[in-house]
Amino acid sequence: MSYVVVDKTAFDEAVEWVNENFTEIPKDDLLRLYAYYKIANGMRHEQNNKQPIVSAFKANAIMQVSHLSTDIAQERYSALVEKLKQTD
Repeated sequence: MSYVVVDKTAFDEAVEWVNENFTEIPKDDLLRLYAYYKIANGMRHEQNNKQPIVSAFKANAIMQVSHLSTDIAQERYSALVEKLKQTD
């Protein structure tokens, strides 16, 4: 049996931390993280007609960072997580 060793990046570790601490993160920071994550992964915002207000906030958050490259979005995501860890 062979094992594959995967090196986690700072971004991967930050995503993992957010998933584990989701309920403790302030909503405005969650929106920022959402936007950075979507840009970092080359994803688009999918509108949710069941929650149009939430969907509008998410779309606005993405629009504010849509000029960022995937690398910069990953860096900003990781930096925000480090800041949140310090206030934890």
